[in-house]
Amino acid sequence: MPEGSVRNFDEISDRLDQIIATVRSKDTSLERSLDLFDEAIELGSRAVDMVDKFELTPREADKLEQEYDEDAANESQDSQAASLDTNG
Repeated sequence: MPEGSVRNFDEISDRLDQIIATVRSKDTSLERSLDLFDEAIELGSRAVDMVDKFELTPREADKLEQEYDEDAANESQDSQAASLDTNG
């Protein structure tokens, strides 16, 4: 999958995985590895741009905030339980 055909975040992730596998191969030349490194940098920049431009719907934002609040409450309970265990 050449860089120009990558259109979404999942395709970028797949292409980066391919690049990693290729670079790890002992048969890949240094020159090819450097070319792939350049492609990976470009793909990474595109992925960051996609994430920066991504906007949640109000419903998604509310759900994410609710999950965050639940996670924080669970962590607080876990730390309190650990504190009780050590103070015994």
